[in-house]
Amino acid sequence: MSGKPRNILFIMYDQLRFDYLSCAGHPYLETPNFDRVASMGVRFTRAYVQSPVCGASRMSFYTGRYVHSHGASWNGFPLKVGEITLGDHLRRLGMDAALVGKTHMRVDADGMERLGLTRDSIIGARVAECGFDIFVRDDGLWGEGPAGHYDTGPQPYNDYLKEKGYPGSNPWHDFANSAVDDDGDMASGWFMENADKPANIAEEDSETPWLTRRAEEFIASRGDKPWLCHLSYIKPHWPYIVPAPYHDLYSASDVIAPVRSEGERQNPHPLYRAFMDNTIGKAFRRDEVREKVIPAYMGLIKQCDDQLGQLLDFLERSGRLEDTMIVITSDHGDYLGDHWLGEKDLFHEQSVKVPMIIFDPSAKADATRGQVCDALVESIDLAATFVEFAGGEVPDHVLEGRSLMPFLHGEEPAEWRDFVISEYDYSQTSMAEELGVPPKQARLFMVADKRWKFTHVEGFRPMLFDLVNDPQELRDLGDDAEYEDIRRMMAERLAEWARRPSQRTTKSDAQIIAGRNGSDGKGILIGAYEEADVGPEFTERYTGKPGR
Repeated sequence: MSGKPRNILFIMYDQLRFDYLSCAGHPYLETPNFDRVASMGVRFTRAYVQSPVCGASRMSFYTGRYVHSHGASWNGFPLKVGEITLGDHLRRLGMDAALVGKTHMRVDADGMERLGLTRDSIIGARVAECGFDIFVRDDGLWGEGPAGHYDTGPQPYNDYLKEKGYPGSNPWHDFANSAVDDDGDMASGWFMENADKPANIAEEDSETPWLTRRAEEFIASRGDKPWLCHLSYIKPHWPYIVPAPYHDLYSASDVIAPVRSEGERQNPHPLYRAFMDNTIGKAFRRDEVREKVIPAYMGLIKQCDDQLGQLLDFLERSGRLEDTMIVITSDHGDYLGDHWLGEKDLFHEQSVKVPMIIFDPSAKADATRGQVCDALVESIDLAATFVEFAGGEVPDHVLEGRSLMPFLHGEEPAEWRDFVISEYDYSQTSMAEELGVPPKQARLFMVADKRWKFTHVEGFRPMLFDLVNDPQELRDLGDDAEYEDIRRMMAERLAEWARRPSQRTTKSDAQIIAGRNGSDGKGILIGAYEEADVGPEFTERYTGKPGR
């Protein structure tokens, strides 16, 4: 490949499971374009997000820091003013960072007001948008109920639909995420019984093609200045409804049997029981729900794959494929009825493990093309990877992840991690209320290696799974006396992680070492009893007649 790599296309799909790609072994869903990127780069099979919920996970991707560090632990929780973002790191290296799509970011309005930052300034706009310059932002959930709108602010996709002639105040719902029943009435995508119907919209006007075109417009406008484009797709996240021809590509016969057992429902962990018995869990334990939803989910992924193919062809035609790193991942998975659960939230593989595929166009990566890597990877590793790819030195006192570039270049990184961490704050959920858990106690921490997965549940016993002998995570060993030593080991790992100097972000180790005993050179003599205790370079300034 010719040309010097200089751009990054950072693609995130919302709620895409790690195992719903043909390159990951799905038996019915064919994704040739995801597979195409995998054949060009490296596919990581043990990539974990820092939280299995949209907002918290994304803030970790964008800061390169654990939720425990940045504090935005739930959807709608603001990212604190002062957090250094991916855009901040890359701009220092001469690379712009722009957004096309979704972030789930909420601005720290109080912090901005305290510091006198306004959103109409360049700095204020970046602080308010996770460090990105906004080409187009649409978080893609324009619901409206008796308490008002779920989301507020600009609605560029709705504006686009109105310009195309779709009527009404919310064509996102009425057309892109609804079908039409036999009487000509709206069949809302919010009701999963309608998932097998085609969305009432021309396929080219639906969300995924719309965002693909916006990304192509951004890339075409960039010229020669290096850029990162965060193309953040809204789908295959619910509402589970997709336009023709994708709505009936798959059927109930293509639905894989759920990963669950009756044993999981016998004396389960109290928190697990609460999630199984919530509205979503009760819905997805029903076969008719899975048989409606999963074919639509697969259709949404198939549309994503086709649009990825369009984008790859565009990059190839424009010559950008030769100088652009491509990263494909997701913010979390989707239970789809596995473990008697729907949505995400807990730490089974279906929820916390995500696809991650990286194509590095540089010649150094030629030896690893098409390889699969099973190293323990965290989502925060991408920020460090991007900094190194852009030619910078990773500021490891700020970025808590580690660069994946050695894996891409066929090198063995020194002292790679032994375990991964994920966190979940369920303080705003009905499950916390049901269990009587106060907000400060409603926290979960996962510690996982290649053998064990341990969950610390504040106020309750832990959960533990043996990933070798029980890879489907059907038997919780959290209260089995035989595994007390394993639970103690994993708890100590969590304590080790919690003791890291995560808030020391203004001084690097190199600066600290260089500054040791620095006050001595500036005449601050602590502990000296007499002149002989210090060198002559100090005595000449502190001896002799006063007032020299």
